[in-house]
Amino acid sequence: MINSHDILETINMIENENLDVRTITMGISLLDCIDEDIDKACDKVYDKICRYAKDLVKTGEEISKDLGIPIIHKRISVTPIAMLAAACPTKNPVKFAKTLDRAAKTVGVNFVGGYSALVHKGFSQGDYALIESIPEALDATERVCSSVNIGSTKAGINMDAVAKMGHVIRKTAELTADRDCIGAAKLVVFCNAPEDNPFMAGAFHGPGEADCVINVGVSGPGVVRAALAKAGGGCNITEVADIVKKTAFKITRAGMLVAKEASKRLSVPFGIVDLSLAPTPAIGDSVAYILEEMGLEQCGAHGTTACLALLNDAVKKGGVMASSHVGGLSGAFIPVTEDAGMIEAARSKALSIVKLEAMTAVCSVGLDMIAIPGDTPADVISGIIADEAAIGMVNSKTTAVRLIPAIGKSAGEELNFGGLLGQGPIMDVNMKSPSVFINRGGRIPAPMQSLKN
Repeated sequence: MINSHDILETINMIENENLDVRTITMGISLLDCIDEDIDKACDKVYDKICRYAKDLVKTGEEISKDLGIPIIHKRISVTPIAMLAAACPTKNPVKFAKTLDRAAKTVGVNFVGGYSALVHKGFSQGDYALIESIPEALDATERVCSSVNIGSTKAGINMDAVAKMGHVIRKTAELTADRDCIGAAKLVVFCNAPEDNPFMAGAFHGPGEADCVINVGVSGPGVVRAALAKAGGGCNITEVADIVKKTAFKITRAGMLVAKEASKRLSVPFGIVDLSLAPTPAIGDSVAYILEEMGLEQCGAHGTTACLALLNDAVKKGGVMASSHVGGLSGAFIPVTEDAGMIEAARSKALSIVKLEAMTAVCSVGLDMIAIPGDTPADVISGIIADEAAIGMVNSKTTAVRLIPAIGKSAGEELNFGGLLGQGPIMDVNMKSPSVFINRGGRIPAPMQSLKN
């Protein structure tokens, strides 16, 4: 039952504690757009996206007005474009990226995800061409996001892809160096990528998904921090976990309300709610501040990983109680440049990449939105990707890397993207070379955890 206290509490969460629906993401299958003539395929892609998503932005704005819940972004995810590129292997896949960008502008969404390839077990026709084209595609477009899945618990880690992605990330940063290397901020390298993730830059519409679905991503780190602050410092750890769990339940119910309404108004099936505590640079909307509210002097102090493990688990438990279709990533994000508390901790040197890597073993994603020195070699970037993928593979969880080599800048300087992507210091990186290991090629075998059937 919903009583007046619940209603007033939700209103306060929205007005004072940064509760929002971060995104309504429409997932669209493009499998029926495959054509060996790339021009015909692009026409089909553009027409289908515009047909399905023509009312997405307007509907999101109307729901936000009617329910009084802020809906920050309206986005689209599509079938990994490498699957379409496979049918026309002699053509440059960048034409697909430009088509996605044009469709995104036509329907008014801020990002479209799915310029992607799934190569965790090897390359198929179209994958290699798409990966090669990523730097050019992200340089030539404004709203296209790209991702590559290079490993999984079932398959192991494709080290040829790992080696390749180090060079791709560097080249993407170099091509967009005049725009603070923003191309790299729209590129994610995954292990165990979920097929129903509504959050950019890693969103794509997996081949196992329906023709069209609505996925909703809810975010409320400010709400969780406020709930812990109200409870005070006298709570023990079990009570802290219960507070987070109950708060996550309420946040997810708000997301479900928006998801069902969007599904009904757009006549599109509801997919999942992703309850991810995704921060913003706004003061108060920070995962780092939640950890500090638990009792840390600053995020990055010893004990940070334990606090994050507690937070991530409690968020998932609360979300699962609130919806039968919780999916995507659902947990706590730790993107450095997008989180006010993380930015402060990185500037003060309380938070390092080494500590962040340990934290990724228990959070939702991985090394996210981290600016690194512009002279970081490609093999070092690949080494970081390999380490992060190993954490995901062995622990049967999603991990990801979104690094921004700050071309022409050094550790201690800053990058500033503005808006949701935020700003932050360029963090120190261990420059000792893993080149011989990375360039051996082949595949790291899947761990024993993969043999579960």
